[in-house]
Amino acid sequence: MKKIVFSDVDGTLLNSEHKLTALNREAIRRLEEQDIPFVIVSARSPSGIYSILKEYDFRCPIVSYSGALIMDTDGKVLYHEGMPVSEAVKIVRYIENSRLPVTWNVFSYDQWITPDRAHQDVVTEEGIVKTQAQEGSIEDIEGDEVHKIFCMCKPGTIWAVEEQLKKIFPQYSIMKSSSTLLEIMKAGVAKSDAVKVLCNLWDVPVENTAAFGDNYNDVEMLEAAGHGFIMANAPEELLKKFPEHARSNDEDGIYHALRELKYI
Repeated sequence: MKKIVFSDVDGTLLNSEHKLTALNREAIRRLEEQDIPFVIVSARSPSGIYSILKEYDFRCPIVSYSGALIMDTDGKVLYHEGMPVSEAVKIVRYIENSRLPVTWNVFSYDQWITPDRAHQDVVTEEGIVKTQAQEGSIEDIEGDEVHKIFCMCKPGTIWAVEEQLKKIFPQYSIMKSSSTLLEIMKAGVAKSDAVKVLCNLWDVPVENTAAFGDNYNDVEMLEAAGHGFIMANAPEELLKKFPEHARSNDEDGIYHALRELKYI
């Protein structure tokens, strides 16, 4: 029986120290032995995901920018859905002119641009994803579309920033990925795209899929999958929303849930 496993990265696949535990790595190995695709689905850029694959020595299809860019095991683009660069310019200019308490970052394919690489939030993010940003302006985008605008908000401000941006730009998908991180993408882009696109491409019934996530930008993916597991470290609101719970990301949640499903 064909199956697919989809997994978010930060707060889900990786533990609180941004490491892949031995048991979760073992779960991926056992899936590989059974030819069950393990798909990483993340808000990260491709480089931010490939750094994980390189460190832990495995290969798999990846979904970047919460569904805006899907690539196969060999790095071939299977699907992409970004906003025009001209529209991204409008959003960035609004953030700057309104003096929102935000450090903006723009991603196009594997290019990451930010106005200040020395900003502590950017430095911290570079350390987590193990890739480097390019200091510059929105006009430095080389691609023909922008896949994500990433807002690093000052603590305690994200709800107000989200509300304001949604009011001014209702035509875009604006979603929290943590208590300080906000993602802006083309309307309709969601991690659930990965479930739909890859199930259709590989002819796998959606009920034969499992997905793991821990935050608000994982909701649609968990709802789309046959088994949508919310991690124990997720916000209380999401723990109440989903009936299927996995142990926390510090307790090998993916490994134990896949064992219970008899996927491994």
